[in-house]
Amino acid sequence: MRRNICIVLLGVALALLLAACGGDGKNGSAPTPTAVIEPDTEPAATVSATPAAPSPTEAPVPNGDIVILFTSDVHCGIDRGFGYAGLAQIRDELEGQGYTTILVDDGDAIQGETIGTLTKGEAILSLMNDLEYDLALPGNHEFDYGMDRFLELTKKANFKYICCNFKKNGELVFEPYVVLEVAGKKVAFVGVTTPTTITSSTPEYFQNEKGEYIYSFCADDSGEALYKAVQDAVDSARGEGAEYVYVMGHCGDEAACSPWTYAEIIANTSGIDVFFDGHSHDMERVVMKNRDGREVIRVACGTELEGIGYSFLTAKDGISDTGCWTWKNEMSAPELLGIRNKLDRLVKETLEEVSAQLSKVVAHSAVKLTIYDPVAVTDDGNPIRMVRRAETNIGDFCADAIRSISGADVAIMNGGGIRKNLPQGDITYGDIINVFPFGNQLCVLDVTGQQILDALEWSARFAPDEFGGFLQVSGMTLEIDVSVPTPCKAGENDVCIGIEGKRRVSNVMIGGKPLDPAAHYTLAGMNYTIIKRGDGYTAFDGCKVLQDCVKLDNQLLIDYIVDTLGGEIGEEYADPCGQGRIVFAGEE
Repeated sequence: MRRNICIVLLGVALALLLAACGGDGKNGSAPTPTAVIEPDTEPAATVSATPAAPSPTEAPVPNGDIVILFTSDVHCGIDRGFGYAGLAQIRDELEGQGYTTILVDDGDAIQGETIGTLTKGEAILSLMNDLEYDLALPGNHEFDYGMDRFLELTKKANFKYICCNFKKNGELVFEPYVVLEVAGKKVAFVGVTTPTTITSSTPEYFQNEKGEYIYSFCADDSGEALYKAVQDAVDSARGEGAEYVYVMGHCGDEAACSPWTYAEIIANTSGIDVFFDGHSHDMERVVMKNRDGREVIRVACGTELEGIGYSFLTAKDGISDTGCWTWKNEMSAPELLGIRNKLDRLVKETLEEVSAQLSKVVAHSAVKLTIYDPVAVTDDGNPIRMVRRAETNIGDFCADAIRSISGADVAIMNGGGIRKNLPQGDITYGDIINVFPFGNQLCVLDVTGQQILDALEWSARFAPDEFGGFLQVSGMTLEIDVSVPTPCKAGENDVCIGIEGKRRVSNVMIGGKPLDPAAHYTLAGMNYTIIKRGDGYTAFDGCKVLQDCVKLDNQLLIDYIVDTLGGEIGEEYADPCGQGRIVFAGEE
């Protein structure tokens, strides 16, 4: 909490900022500017170009009311949406009007962009310290740099992490809740992280050196263990005199998260007033009944600061308004409104430092890894791109990185997702990130051999012509007969709806043995391809997800080069046409 802060406000910018995110606050959109500054006053009476603020020599006079602000799923988007600078400006304005503010984060703050990858989360945590967050919850992606790294970062935080269901060897790692005494009120915050975290981050991070799981999140199939953990925390907070209980949840509304969604938690507990939620990146405001039939407000605030959640807790009315201010403009609020404050400066300095780090040499390659044909050119002299139509050494390399980091039996990588060469000689962070610039994430599925065959057939449907979905592979070999017409059938939106007739793909080997259509294999790839139907892939629909979005594409490439290969890409990747994993037959 921060109180009585003396600051010269950028009044005009704030009036514009709050006006830009207007709404009534009752359906998940934002209240009008006056709902922020004077909740009980009519808009026409209070909106002005320069909201009232104390002079630089005056401390704000507390009005006895509290505004709780929350963020979630920032994913390193510190200069997107409202931006951290816009968040700071809103908080300062509220405090300048006499409100006491509490700022909390619902998880997934430190991962998602280059700035997170290169600093392993520390740059974001440092900015959260500068923003003076009061509390934070670990989301599933807080663990993406490893358990040791996350716990190290928590020691550098000037705010508390809380969670009622994150345990090591059966014992809680953090306090399950806190009760804050603010403006004469006792307000409790209970933290709860989705039990799917173990599969949506890297599973080995939750294991000991023997491969035994020592960390857990109350993940029984019935959901009862999680409901009890939440209820126990709520009851204990009430027992300490908490008048209001807010849950900070990274739970979401996705079916894959059942029985641990926010709705299931609310329906099976009592005593919660407001549920701040994250994980599913939605911005819905929902009012639903708890176990005792009392109404609970659930609100979420999207991702990358496109929304800032709020809850007004007034001396007169208690919880008077809860919702989400939204910023849907392509340009960020600080950029569009010219917000200049401490956080604006710190964000820019941090991004500049990362930009400089991109030129840092981190590895060396004995060979050039290329997306192009090593010899042939087009009629106008331009290189011919091969990664979308045939095996290349950079395709082998990227697929190997995916398989190595995931530990899967086989790995696939769509050629359209491999964007740049890696040079022979010194390699910088920027070079690596240019190969995988999209921010896709590593997933692992339990698939059948038949599903692999179907995916490979879809991959080969345009060969030898270009197709962004052409698959580079690791852990398997195959043959493509381009003289056979493709048997693949495409439906609406160019997705695969069936394969009928003689196939082009044959002689598929996995681990040196013929693929068994009835056998099960672990398959790794990018969520874009194997989860989201990117390039029209439907072969893996309904497969069991073993690892769900556990690592960013460029992060896994960096980890593979620096950690697995020891910073040196060797001669095994010397042939620009690859290692013979994909062989063509029939007409050229």
